[in-house]
Amino acid sequence: MSIRTEHVSRTSPAQRDHSDSKPKFPKDEAGFLNELKRRTDAYFAESGRSERDCWRMYLKTAVILAWLATSYALLVFAAPTVWLAAPLSISLALAISAVGFSIQHDGGHHAYSRFAWVNRLAALTLDLIGASSYLWKWKHVVYHHTYPNVAGQDTDIDVGRVARLAPQQPRLWFHRWQHLYLWPLYAVTASVWHLYGDFRDVIAGTIGTHRIPRPRGWDLVVFLTGKAVSIGLLLGIPMLVHSWWVVLAFYAVVTAVVGVVLTVVFQLAHCVEEAEFPQPIGDGGRMEMEGAWAVHQVHTTVDFARKSRVLCWLLGGLNFQVVHHLFPRVCHIHYPALSRIIETTCHEFGVRYSAHRTFLAGVVSHFRWLRQLGRPQVIPG
Repeated sequence: MSIRTEHVSRTSPAQRDHSDSKPKFPKDEAGFLNELKRRTDAYFAESGRSERDCWRMYLKTAVILAWLATSYALLVFAAPTVWLAAPLSISLALAISAVGFSIQHDGGHHAYSRFAWVNRLAALTLDLIGASSYLWKWKHVVYHHTYPNVAGQDTDIDVGRVARLAPQQPRLWFHRWQHLYLWPLYAVTASVWHLYGDFRDVIAGTIGTHRIPRPRGWDLVVFLTGKAVSIGLLLGIPMLVHSWWVVLAFYAVVTAVVGVVLTVVFQLAHCVEEAEFPQPIGDGGRMEMEGAWAVHQVHTTVDFARKSRVLCWLLGGLNFQVVHHLFPRVCHIHYPALSRIIETTCHEFGVRYSAHRTFLAGVVSHFRWLRQLGRPQVIPG
């Protein structure tokens, strides 16, 4: 059994158009990634566990889907008062988030199963809950995972003029208050993706500054079907039972909670004081200052609340983002054990491993980073 990473060279037409501008990582002369692979392979060999197809993951999937279905049914068909509907809407939002963090995320990274069709089925749950698995593959797997925190390459840190998340991005006058106004904006991200953003990206054939191939054939069918089903479930069916304004109000509540949860979890991993934002240097665009690809992944990523089993379960192990970025094709069930191996290896190789002890500490660090980047002075890269 051999651990595989997702540092791959893809050759789609969209990426070939940008091949000349893609940064290059130097070779891993120190053997850091090879040693990580050796030790993680040894963990699986000695424990007898499988990287994928974990029975705990299948059980977790059943629990999350049951949670999702129960919350939805009770909210839409059995909540007679606002006092019952309000907590049920929060429950539904958290269940939707759990689907994205655990089932879809592992499936989209081929970390759920060794069978491609099982991974594909798990990945399609993202379309069920309102987003697009096709666009997510490009935005997250291709651009974010290859170049995390590299301005101009990582689309997850490019939000246009709305905010400044990286030191290399231009500062606008209103960024002075981004540490305050971004929090309520996080609440609208899910509804924007659902009803507008995904359609815009598909029609334009772009994600940020990157061109992508528009979905065709089966991919287009999945995209349109997913939108129809998710809009029908979240807006259409409820309007058959309740007044339209009630449905819109609770749609806003559910998507607001989903937006905040999904956005903040990402921000705590990459947009905090401890994370680095390296840029290519020289005409060749080499990432010399950050070392090899594996070192870059560790330096640009920060863990949080690693001792919290509850958060680990709810977030699909994404409080262990360093493990995920190094070994995205391993089921997140293994992240807590692998994080100890990786931290020890980082210490031996002199690679800085960053982690916040608690979720709140990560939130505070993100707040400070936003405030720092919004100030007029130049922030060192």
